Amino acid sequence: MNKIAVFGEILFDIYANSKSLGGAPFNFLYHINRLTGSGGIISRVGKDELGNEALNFLTSKGLITDTIQIDNEHETGIANVTLDEKGVPTFMIEEDKAYDFINIDEKRSVEILKDVACLYFGTLAQRNDVSRKSLQTLFNKPIKYFCDINIRQKFYTKEILSDSLKSADVVKLNLDELRLLDELFIGGQFDVYSGSKKLMEKFGIEMLAVTKGMEGSSLFRGNETVNNRQKRGSVVDTVGAGDAFAAILCLGFLNNWELSKISLLANEFAGQICMINGALPKDNKIYIHFRQEVQK
Repeated sequence: MNKIAVFGEILFDIYANSKSLGGAPFNFLYHINRLTGSGGIISRVGKDELGNEALNFLTSKGLITDTIQIDNEHETGIANVTLDEKGVPTFMIEEDKAYDFINIDEKRSVEILKDVACLYFGTLAQRNDVSRKSLQTLFNKPIKYFCDINIRQKFYTKEILSDSLKSADVVKLNLDELRLLDELFIGGQFDVYSGSKKLMEKFGIEMLAVTKGMEGSSLFRGNETVNNRQKRGSVVDTVGAGDAFAAILCLGFLNNWELSKISLLANEFAGQICMINGALPKDNKIYIHFRQEVQK
């Protein structure tokens, strides 16, 4: 199985009466690890209670923590979460946290990417110059790049988005994020098909996925397009559904699956996550079917 490395935030989602370990890169990595048994995350946590809790959790699940840095000055990341009546989350993400200060030089980047086939990265962890420059040392290597456009609050710029899209072989984003990118880089009358195709052409993207909530998704690769409006069961909350979708999308891309198979399994897996509390399953039962598909 091709090794996937992940760059980005580890943080805690703070709810009214509970907290859970999260962050899109962390959620993605967790799924990849459960589906393939491999994968590592390049991140940074504070030398604090939450940082220790995160490291202990990762260790207990058999995930490697060698590329997670400890920050003596900045606290572990936090996102305050509120859910609406449909279980859709709103995040208020605190600034100047440990993952904003991931520190990698060119020499270290070569070590980190040894035996790596694909690097996953998002946009939130690029809000600070330190982490953004570290990520850029990992670009332009002979591997594949998976970009999850995760627009949060004010934490993006046109430059960050442009650099990310230029570096990416695969892009996953939601409908609102596609509209924003279309407005910034394309212009004119917007629709999902033409907006996606123009974005792929402009930035040399091999595969692009647009998630549309309960409306399913649209996948684009070359001249192929697959739309999926798969019915989902009762929704508890949608936290982490996009990260589950991204995990299957990435594995499907690396293993050259048919686009229809990627679409079917990615939507099915995201739907399963919507039926539980939070982004991560409490046990591994949910993974059994998808692991079998991945290992075929």
